[in-house]
Amino acid sequence: MIFLKTDDEIELLRQSNLLVGRTLAELAKLIKPGITTRQLDKVAEEFIRDHGAVPTFKGFPNPYGGPFPGSICTSVNDQVVHGIPNDNPLKDGDIISIDCGTYMNGYCGDSAYTFCVGEVEPEILALLTTTKEALYKGIENAVHGKRLGDIGYAIQQHCEAHSYGVVREFVGHGIGKEMHEDPPVPNYGKRGTGTLLKKGMCIAIEPMITLGDKQIVMENDRWTIRTRDHKCAAHFEHTVAVGLGKADILSSFEYIEEVLKNNR
Repeated sequence: MIFLKTDDEIELLRQSNLLVGRTLAELAKLIKPGITTRQLDKVAEEFIRDHGAVPTFKGFPNPYGGPFPGSICTSVNDQVVHGIPNDNPLKDGDIISIDCGTYMNGYCGDSAYTFCVGEVEPEILALLTTTKEALYKGIENAVHGKRLGDIGYAIQQHCEAHSYGVVREFVGHGIGKEMHEDPPVPNYGKRGTGTLLKKGMCIAIEPMITLGDKQIVMENDRWTIRTRDHKCAAHFEHTVAVGLGKADILSSFEYIEEVLKNNR
């Protein structure tokens, strides 16, 4: 069942999502060779809780195994999504996707950003650029009267035009009082097909794009998803409210990118 949100509910969702953006910005200050993802996880959890929210990922149930042990998902290089924070230091040339969720005032926030660690190869930078561009092309189609297939089509066409793989098994989702609500939001599709988009629908759009083949495998931890060919993957995510003529982006990359600009 799809729940349409009122304007007041959308504002509560915005608060939770802006906290995600601010949390990711705190992590952006720390991302450099030598830092561990467990250290990043600790900072994220403290920041979220200090601001009156709880990390929605921590303890999240898994149909294939135990609950998620971290407050953020930290997916490095060929890991696509759901990487578990650990004590392995990040290295120069790595990329890391950090997916973060919050729960505050009864509503959820969810956003992800892929960061560079030190100096990254040009072909990897191009993957990141294209994936983020695809996210915004998807968002352009999150408007009243269009269909879910329009979002997926826009993302798929942009990424496949650059010969990248579009992961099929994991998709975006509705969001509200629960982190995962209806409808599923694929990153592929056909124009004019799928669920009709209506004002007040709130969805998380999150392209998961691979440098090589789109095929993925699950690691033995029953959480981490990586590319089958071990080539890098990128992941960017915004939570948006479907609007009349234009989507309302409830999460934000502005805090993150201000930090990255100052770090140059």
